[in-house]
Amino acid sequence: MRRSILSLATLGTLLAGSVPAAPVTAQGGANAISPADRQEGAKAHPQLVQEFGGAVTGPQAGYVEQVGKTIAVQSGLSNARGDFTVTLLNSPVNNAFAIPGGYVYVTRNLVGLMNNEAELAGVLGHEVGHVAARHAAKRESAATRNAIIGILGSVLSGAIFGNTALGQAGSQLFSTGSQLLTLRYSRAQETEADNLGVRYLQRAGYDPHAMASVLRSLAAQTALDSQISGSADGERMPEWASTHPEPAARVAAADAQAGSARGLTNRDVFLARIDGLTYDDDPRQGVVEGRTFVHPGYRMAFSAPPGFYLANGTRSVRISGQSGKGELAGGSFDGNLDAYVRAAFAKLAQGAQPSAVSRTTINGIPAAIATRRMTSGGSAVDVTVVGYAWGPQQAFHFATIARAGESGVFDSMFRSIRRIDAAEAGMVRPRRIAVRTVSSGDTVASLSSLMAYRDRKLERFLVLNALNADARLQPGQKVKLITY
Repeated sequence: MRRSILSLATLGTLLAGSVPAAPVTAQGGANAISPADRQEGAKAHPQLVQEFGGAVTGPQAGYVEQVGKTIAVQSGLSNARGDFTVTLLNSPVNNAFAIPGGYVYVTRNLVGLMNNEAELAGVLGHEVGHVAARHAAKRESAATRNAIIGILGSVLSGAIFGNTALGQAGSQLFSTGSQLLTLRYSRAQETEADNLGVRYLQRAGYDPHAMASVLRSLAAQTALDSQISGSADGERMPEWASTHPEPAARVAAADAQAGSARGLTNRDVFLARIDGLTYDDDPRQGVVEGRTFVHPGYRMAFSAPPGFYLANGTRSVRISGQSGKGELAGGSFDGNLDAYVRAAFAKLAQGAQPSAVSRTTINGIPAAIATRRMTSGGSAVDVTVVGYAWGPQQAFHFATIARAGESGVFDSMFRSIRRIDAAEAGMVRPRRIAVRTVSSGDTVASLSSLMAYRDRKLERFLVLNALNADARLQPGQKVKLITY
């Protein structure tokens, strides 16, 4: 959860080692950046940055910016690099998107998953392609001005609840303002954006096969995430792989589109530029360790029930499992915990109110509990809100949904929330990407053992570096590690 917002970097210096742009003539009419698009994009930009934890600043953000502008000018939307705003977002999810007006975004975790500059350019080119092809406007039945809001909804919502009956109920009950409306691109639109991304890569002098290789890495990461979470269908928090479906199925098509063409990857430049980039959760937003969430700033910790997994976001922490869904969120309050809980319940249950609110104390924290059985999506479900008076003007609450009669699955989580002391808070450290040059004697097994995780170190290392299980490392080769 977000504690502070970083300011947006405005870095325009072209860094050494980049691929030079090969501008194309801007296309007139509806395809170019219009004054109206600029105005609407400028309005949406601050909210998007805030939703994704703020903007990363410094040399890493500057590098992403110059690569993004290099690829964006290939789109025909504008020949001027200054017409595009490219933002590296401080978010632990894998996501990238663009909105009309020349605004392009990518999260630091998705950048960390990549292995060369051409892959970064390919992902950003794909997103600019959606804008150039006006896919959002074509998908929206309302006025074109709603296109930006539609994109905002798509990148914030994603496939949070899945397609089960419980998921359908949950998606209705949790359709809060921060999620807005889900707008998914069609398969044909995704294919067109892939093809445009490949075309932009070729124009800029990059290896066009990078589009296929980054899709391959996304497919591998999605599969690994599913294994870690124990989810058979791979449902995740909003991310590029979920709002852009079937990455594995698109690899072959992207490779075919690239054909025999080749170009620069700038792998060494890319790895040098992202060395030290924060990976996974930023402690300022709280961190997930297995089933436990710890926020050193709020001095808070809780644990999800067995069989559930956590996904940290900038506004909330999502809790997902086969038998229920939920989130932890917070807000200001005036000291009236009952009113706070009732307001939170009405927000997630589309105005409905609980029959009663009971009071208790959990680990020394004043708490209030509201629950109600409801029907949503044709299914009977139990909706529960548990609020905690964290401070004189601050409260947090769990909001959960479970099959009727099974809400008790969350009881241990409700009771687990606790305050942590300064020593425990001080032990929370950020993970970072560390680029290492392979030495004689280094193996996949020896290097993966250095990964800063408690589980699946080998699998994480292989996916991070786009390596096969039987890969043999060569002295002088550069690889990525995740370290503290």
